[in-house]
Amino acid sequence: MSIVTLLPFIVLIGAMFLMTRSAKKKQQAAAQMRDEMQPGTGVRTIGGMYATVKEIGDETVLLEVAPGVHAVYAKNAIGAVLQDSEYNRIVHGDDEESDSDTVVPDDASSLTGATDGTETAEDAEPKADLTKKSDPAEAAAEGQKDGKTDGETDAK
Repeated sequence: MSIVTLLPFIVLIGAMFLMTRSAKKKQQAAAQMRDEMQPGTGVRTIGGMYATVKEIGDETVLLEVAPGVHAVYAKNAIGAVLQDSEYNRIVHGDDEESDSDTVVPDDASSLTGATDGTETAEDAEPKADLTKKSDPAEAAAEGQKDGKTDGETDAK
C-alpha cells in the first residue's frame, strides 16, 4: 500500500483525536468550575434558571431559587458559576455603571414626539383614519389619489 491510500485514514484519525481532546478539556473545565462552587455563590443552571447555592453534596446541590424556596439539583445541571457582581446585575437589577442622569419615561409619551406634554392639536400630525368603510363607493373614492387607485403606477 502506498502512503496516498493511507492519507485519508490518517487525517480522519487525527481529526477524531483533536475533537475528543477538545471535548475532554471542556469537560475538565466544567468539572473544575463546579468544584469551585461554595455556599452563597450565584449560579445559572443549564435550563437558564438563576439561583444561590445553599448546600453542596457529593452529587447534588441545594439551590435557593427564590427567598424561602429550595430545590435539589444534580451538580451536572449547573451551567455556570457567576461572579457576585454579574449575579446581582442579572437577578436584582443592580447596575454599577448606570448614569443617574438617564431618565426612562413610565409611559409612551416619548414615542409621540412631545417631550413636555404641551403639544396642541395644530402641532400634531394628521392621524390616519383606520376605521372600516361600510360603503364600497366611499372606500373607492377614498382610495383614489391623483386619478389612480392603489397599486397603479405610471410605468408602461
